[in-house]
Amino acid sequence: MSSENSFTFQVREMTCASCVGRVEKALLAVPEVQEANVNLASETATIVVGSAFDMSLVATALDSAGYPAELETFRFSIENMSCASCVGRVERALATVPGVVTASVNLAQEEATVQALGVLPITIGQAAAAAGYPANLIVDQGSADVTAERKAAESEHLKNMTLLAAVLTVPVFILEMGSHIIPALHDWIMNSLGMGVNWGIQFVLTTIVLAWPGRQFYLKGFPALFKGAPDMNSLVALGSSAAWGFSTVALFAPTLLPYGTRVVYFEAAAVIVTLILLGRFLEARAKGRTGQAIRKLVGLRAKTAQVERDGLLIELPVDDIIAGDLIQVRPGEKIAVDGIVTKGVSYVDESMITGEPIPVEKSAGTEVVGGTVNGTGALAFQATKVGGDTMLAQIIRMVEEAQGAKLPIQDLVNRITLWFVPAVIGVAFVTFLTWLLVGPDPALSFALVASVAVLIIACPCAMGLATPTSIMVGTGRAAELGVLFRRGDALQTLNEVKTVALDKTGTLTEGRPELTDLTITKGFEEADVLRLVASVEAMSEHPIAAAIVRRAEQGGLSLATIDDFSSITGYGVSAVIEGRKVLVGADRLMVREGITLDAVDGIGKRLGQEGKTPLYAAVDGHLAAVIAVSDPIKSSTAEAIAALHNLGLEVAMITGDNKATAHAIAAKLGIDTVVAEVLPEGKVAAIEKLQTGARKVAFVGDGINDAPALARADTGVAIGTGTDVAIEAADVVLMSGNLKGVVNALHVSQRTMRNIRQNLFWAFGYNALLIPVAAGVFYPVFGLMLSPALAAGAMALSSVFVLSNALRLRWITPTLAESHSSTSANPDLVSTAAE
Repeated sequence: MSSENSFTFQVREMTCASCVGRVEKALLAVPEVQEANVNLASETATIVVGSAFDMSLVATALDSAGYPAELETFRFSIENMSCASCVGRVERALATVPGVVTASVNLAQEEATVQALGVLPITIGQAAAAAGYPANLIVDQGSADVTAERKAAESEHLKNMTLLAAVLTVPVFILEMGSHIIPALHDWIMNSLGMGVNWGIQFVLTTIVLAWPGRQFYLKGFPALFKGAPDMNSLVALGSSAAWGFSTVALFAPTLLPYGTRVVYFEAAAVIVTLILLGRFLEARAKGRTGQAIRKLVGLRAKTAQVERDGLLIELPVDDIIAGDLIQVRPGEKIAVDGIVTKGVSYVDESMITGEPIPVEKSAGTEVVGGTVNGTGALAFQATKVGGDTMLAQIIRMVEEAQGAKLPIQDLVNRITLWFVPAVIGVAFVTFLTWLLVGPDPALSFALVASVAVLIIACPCAMGLATPTSIMVGTGRAAELGVLFRRGDALQTLNEVKTVALDKTGTLTEGRPELTDLTITKGFEEADVLRLVASVEAMSEHPIAAAIVRRAEQGGLSLATIDDFSSITGYGVSAVIEGRKVLVGADRLMVREGITLDAVDGIGKRLGQEGKTPLYAAVDGHLAAVIAVSDPIKSSTAEAIAALHNLGLEVAMITGDNKATAHAIAAKLGIDTVVAEVLPEGKVAAIEKLQTGARKVAFVGDGINDAPALARADTGVAIGTGTDVAIEAADVVLMSGNLKGVVNALHVSQRTMRNIRQNLFWAFGYNALLIPVAAGVFYPVFGLMLSPALAAGAMALSSVFVLSNALRLRWITPTLAESHSSTSANPDLVSTAAE
């Protein structure tokens, strides 16, 4: 960028000189673009623009012409944001920077994602800082760690300030409100302390509360007010200052007030600050947990690897590995980077990437993925993708992008305060002027009383409590039902969900292979055949073999000694046990050995249609059994999916499993939509497709590979028995691993959102109804004015109602009772015997 009106940026898809002309023509057609110079060699474009230029029009024009601009994406951590109005101000400030195409601010994460062309990140950060929201560029994981540490420090500071404010406020509240409620306490205070000392103590304690724990409201609220953009801090500052100011006048200059209005409201000012601080602390504590999913993913990376360099095997940090390096992997070690196996045979646990529980066999020519765990064999592989190109790094980036995406969630309270706050301030100002100009003597005192009453009655105490108290109680009750809402806003998005997308492995199923079918042919006994087959499979480390052995052990069978064992590559295994020859393998092994399968051909086809891989066992040349090992469906799944359908929701399944297995399970359970054989990026794309038409989507998963989809969905629901990363990336966690929790989570969400709407109606409607009364509209008719004392009482009543109404959520009952035996297999998949 050569000047303030010149921008240089990358342009893709240009291949020849004619492309240059088309790009220049497209750029010159954009309003306010005065010159356009395109360089084919460097694949860049430089434009000179006018003052009213909009960079987003350039991006749109180039996309339409087929030569998309290479947008630069910057992420910033934003400070000082407290409500939705702050989000709007930051986005507007960022959008005004020349060169910015889009600006999206995430309040929960306190981050901004900016896409720009030809603009330096420092310029973007300066624009946010000028608006009162300092921005720090997130350039690497270290910066993310710094952000997390800053949030933790802020949360701890708020906790300390809340405790301090509470300790100082309790005596004020007892001295003032206690004496009104308990006559004996009032008499004791009057006789021992006296009115003057009582008010003096309240003045000192309240002043400390406002000047120390509450100073953040005044340092942020008044500057925002002076800029003409009042926010929630402004209301807190005005309301508490009005109560404190009026009380201070009543204490030190009572003659300025009309007769009968000399009362103090120090307790109102102190309680306002303390309760709002408590809400801020609870919010900060929840925000401090964001970003942990990324740290979990980064923790999957191997720190070092054994690399062959110049004929020597040396240990190198993973960051020093380059594509083409030969890497040795010992049993049990993490695989450092992506690559292709050159030597060795082993089974690798890829569940953290694919979500599938069965380890995958690796041999020469097969691919391995960084972050996965080697089994009992040794491997050598050649690195193909390192650093930011590995699959794990891509998953990390996808989680970051999905978490930083603009969520279609707006805080209802703060949306209303965009007009409510300035309206209340305007009403208070008009009230003051009206009484000052046309009110009876002493006009100034009447004006002060009325305007202070307006500000106090419209104090945001109830508004600030309306949402968080319902969220606190609702999520607390949900936790008792086995549902954890990691983010309060998930209550709102889950209430708006139209589609529930489910991962298969570990969500619909148990997540561990089990022997599900054992069909015995005529002339054989089930226990004897299972014992022989398990004895053979005990020689293998394959998870399917382990499932067969586990079934035999569960039946109390003792394995036999093997005299001869051989592995027939591509077919199966054979062994001699107790003088009998036992064959276990695929149908082609039976055909090769001349064993007919006609009697069980239908069984094999049925198992295949159900997504299972049939195995056959033969003893002494005769077919003895058909065996199938699969991941059984959880016993609670069918009932939960039926309940979701009864709620009018569409159910989809998104899985990395093969199509046969996925469609078989979908048909059995009545699932509406199936997307199979997808990697993490495919799951995100499937979620985005389901979101078309502004449909809200909830995704339920349990593996690390589900983390991007969990973050991208409007509401991510993680199975608690799954990986930590999936849980950290989710908005909602089902503790029991039982899908019935999804139904219960939806029920809690609906009840809580209804409760929030009730609270907001009361908090805003009740206060708004009494604002005219506080302004003194009844004085000309009845000669009555609402004193600030009654105004404070109305405010307190609003708060009491909000709290009491929220506490009703403690009695929510579950829609579906949780099953404590969620690990039992589906009854449709128990062993069978055929004669």
